[in-house]
Amino acid sequence: MYIKLAGGTVYDPVHGINAEKRDIYIHDGQITRKPNPDVRIDKTYDLGGKVVMAGAIDIHTHIGGGKVNIARLMLPEDHQKDPVKKTALTRAGCGHAAPTTMTTGYRYAEMGYTACFEPAMLPINARQAHMEMADIPMVDKGAYALLGSDDFFLRMLAANKGREAISDYVSWIINATQAIGIKVVNPGGISAFKFNQRKLNLDDKNSYYNVSPRQVLKSLASAVRELGVPHPLHVHGCNLGVAGNDQTTLDTIQAADGLPMHLTHIQFHSYGTEGDRKFSSGAARLAEAINENHNISVDVGQILFGQTVTASGDTMMQYEGHWHAHPKKWVIMDIECDAGCGVVPFKYRDKNYVNALQWAIGLEMFLLVNDPWRIFLTTDHPNGAPFTTYPHLIRLLMDRSFRNDMLSTINKDAAAASILGSIDREYTLYEIAIMTRAAPARSLGLRNRGHLGSGAAADIAVYDDLKNREKMFAKPCYVFKDGELVVEKGKVCKVINGGTHTLKPGYDKTIEKTLKRYFDDYQTVKLNNFRIEDDEILEYGNSSLIEQPCL
Repeated sequence: MYIKLAGGTVYDPVHGINAEKRDIYIHDGQITRKPNPDVRIDKTYDLGGKVVMAGAIDIHTHIGGGKVNIARLMLPEDHQKDPVKKTALTRAGCGHAAPTTMTTGYRYAEMGYTACFEPAMLPINARQAHMEMADIPMVDKGAYALLGSDDFFLRMLAANKGREAISDYVSWIINATQAIGIKVVNPGGISAFKFNQRKLNLDDKNSYYNVSPRQVLKSLASAVRELGVPHPLHVHGCNLGVAGNDQTTLDTIQAADGLPMHLTHIQFHSYGTEGDRKFSSGAARLAEAINENHNISVDVGQILFGQTVTASGDTMMQYEGHWHAHPKKWVIMDIECDAGCGVVPFKYRDKNYVNALQWAIGLEMFLLVNDPWRIFLTTDHPNGAPFTTYPHLIRLLMDRSFRNDMLSTINKDAAAASILGSIDREYTLYEIAIMTRAAPARSLGLRNRGHLGSGAAADIAVYDDLKNREKMFAKPCYVFKDGELVVEKGKVCKVINGGTHTLKPGYDKTIEKTLKRYFDDYQTVKLNNFRIEDDEILEYGNSSLIEQPCL
């Protein structure tokens, strides 16, 4: 079957196409070149005056795993706030900040998203995380395995194991958990919290293993590069949310020592100590460092005002912040002594000085980092705001007048402390296409996603070219997933299952002998049961297992 998308205004940064009127052809789920004149076109869509982009990709969104389920279980009021009725096509669901699995898939697709990546999959919990993600329809999925506070890895560092041994372990974890990358959260800090350490700076030593966060970062970043994992080490740094952590972030950039590194939810790591309140924006100095260090990429983790829930593997910092829970309940848990999570509901208020300045800091970061290929649009869903707020965030970036109107309504002291009002930059549609499509695909190594060239998967979003960009991006005219029309006029018109993206880097299999002894001695799960086989991924409900090549 051939489908023709005729006359749309195309934005495809991978191929340098900026607002060009073009026809796009789809055949057997892929974008193809213009067929011969004798080939029958089965369906034509007239896209005159409409904007055409590849399907959007969310590089960091908490959609599967234990912490998300805890958030769902502990927030019945969140479900009551936003119930979703069953339709002829879609299942009933609920949830504003922590929506149910199927509702998550429907809402992402209805905004033009076709792929989403869970950023913190605990290896011991990977099977449940994959089952949960498989229950999310409409979009492709993938996950980053969480390392850096696990006992086996910290024992290796403490024993000065060589780079090859550590790389073999990292590769084994990626294979065993069907991951597409590696994430580290508060390097070594989750473990240190269990030994009653309440803070861990970059060169502080874990009191039990005598290993510093700097050592963890360098070791994991080196292993990720040597294995050819396309996505750099995904780093949730030390001292999240603490005034003065902008210096920690600068030190982390320096600690990378030229290695590729992705700093996630950078907004939460960009706080200075200037002013009477000892809480200020460090966005300008950090943006300057990011602009100068081309090995560094970031996503922002923008906060937006309203009720949400924070769910993180950083038990140390979640415990520190549980006093601010709204409503007043919280959960901190541990899994197999290797990692854990904290879930704390939270409401961001525009009249609160700290919350208002957080809002401004994120926007400053977006607007001061020059290269849209190295900064990605996220709210660290649901930590900064639910992913359904993305259209509003895009309008803030594209419309300076609207942004300044919002700035005038927040806490006056926070507005005065921010340089946001003096920044003239407005994102273009081309830059939005880079930041939400082309750049995430390139960072993750998704060679046939994020662009509209021949051979790419036909993941395509079509929008009305509205002046109000929030309305424009909230409800696409059409969304195609693997060549099938799944959304029309902002509503799901066909329900399909996406695939799971994975990597299979090589490793020396003799490491499994050491791992088997370790599992037999210390873990409740046997080594053979820990590994997730390919057929399990498919049995969970995924349409396919998409193995991406290593570099």
